[in-house]
This record gives sequence, structure tokens and C-alpha cells, in this order.
Amino acid sequence: MLLVADADGVRTLTLNRPEAYNSLTVELKERLLTALRDAAADDDVRAVLLTGAGKAFCAGQDLKEHVGMLRSGDEAPLRTVAEHYNPIVTTIVDMPKPVIAAVNGAAAGAGAALAYASDLRIAGTSASFAMAFAGVGLGPDSGASWTLQRLVGYGRAVELMMLGRKLDSAEALRSGLVGEVVPDDELAARAHAVAATLAAGPTRAYAKIKSTVAAASGSTLAEALAAENVAQTELGGTSDHREAVEAFVEKRRPKFTGK
Repeated sequence: MLLVADADGVRTLTLNRPEAYNSLTVELKERLLTALRDAAADDDVRAVLLTGAGKAFCAGQDLKEHVGMLRSGDEAPLRTVAEHYNPIVTTIVDMPKPVIAAVNGAAAGAGAALAYASDLRIAGTSASFAMAFAGVGLGPDSGASWTLQRLVGYGRAVELMMLGRKLDSAEALRSGLVGEVVPDDELAARAHAVAATLAAGPTRAYAKIKSTVAAASGSTLAEALAAENVAQTELGGTSDHREAVEAFVEKRRPKFTGK
């Protein structure tokens, strides 16, 4: 249901329900949350790569499981945002290391939101993105109301959520929704190469980049400047900073350790 693999400092998490387009059951959501928390806490993991098995990245909520619970009167579907989606997205956004989404095929609803919450998005040519919430009478969840408008702007985000229109990979690239599109058969290798490059980099600096940019999106200039000062003061005392400066002077490539 969820495959976990480590290589080159990268932990790859693969949603593995290809027969159901990697739609999210309660069990898969719980496993994904645990795996993300484990990756965040493991110092040997320096970057995280999230992808899906088969022809889809993730189709979002498993509606067959969902409707079965609704019919039985089970209140679990009403709790899944608080119990699963919110902590999953919070863990991705707060992850003190880069998270890369390799989007293979369809990403819809909460599945698209997982990609939006990631730091980088690389798509295969067959990738597509759709905000499917309104189509089932719901508003956005999984942080999409926060992440999508930061990628494409307020007006565009509302349009995509209300109309539920699917974007193909080319339009996603033009919209700034993804940073790169590659042929499907090159996606896995390219995404891993990017993740491995980041894993070999100054990961403490990456963590501060994530936190300061996120904070600045809702702060005044003065608050952003103060946060940058705090981050730079802390990072200026790291081994990675000293190594980078020494390497520059000595005209060699730095060797970062994340310390």
C-alpha cells in the first residue's frame, strides 16, 4: 500500500494502490502520515520524494470507502480532515528537509494537494491536476486553500476549485504549478536526481528557506526581515556555512553534512 525505499540520502515514498489510482483509504493515510513523520525524524534522510505507482500520482480520497462509511452512519469520514489530511500536509510543509513530488499521471483532490504542499513538483508529460472537491459537494481540504493560491494566485485558485477544470502538464507548467515537465519514462530518474542533489546540499539552510518563505507570505516586511536575521545568525554558525566559505576560497566543491 505504501512503498518505502532509501538511496543517496533520499527516502522515496510510493503510494501503491495502482488498481485504485492510489486513492487514499484510512489505512493508506495512516501509513503515509507515519512514514512522513519517520522521515522527518531520521537524520539519515536528507530529502523526501513522493510519488505514485502505476498510471496515477493520487486520485485523492477513496470514494468507495468513503460512501460505504457514510451509508453505514460511521462518522469517520467527517473526522478524516482533522485526523489525517491536516497532519499529513502539516508534516510535509514543516518537514525540515526538501520534499519533492514526482507527479506521474492524475493528481486530483487531496492527491493534488499533496503535490501542492511539496517544495518542488516535477511532472511527467501525462500528469494532470484537478481540484475535484466541488464536484462532490465539498470545499477544499489538505491545505489546498493555502497552497494553491500561493502557486497560481488567488483568482486562478478560486477558478480551478469552483470549476474543477483539469490542467494537463503543459498548462500546469505555464501556470507555475510545476517547475519541470519531463517524458514519463524519465520522470523517476529525473526526480530522484533532483532529490539526491538536494540531499547532498546544506539541508539546514533548506529548512530555514522553507520556514522563512512560509512565514513571510503572511507577514510584514519588518517581520520578514527579523525572521531572516534570526535564520542567518543561526546558519552563520553552522559547519555547512563554514565549509562552503572554505570551499569557495579553496576553489573546490563543498561537502555538506547538514550540521
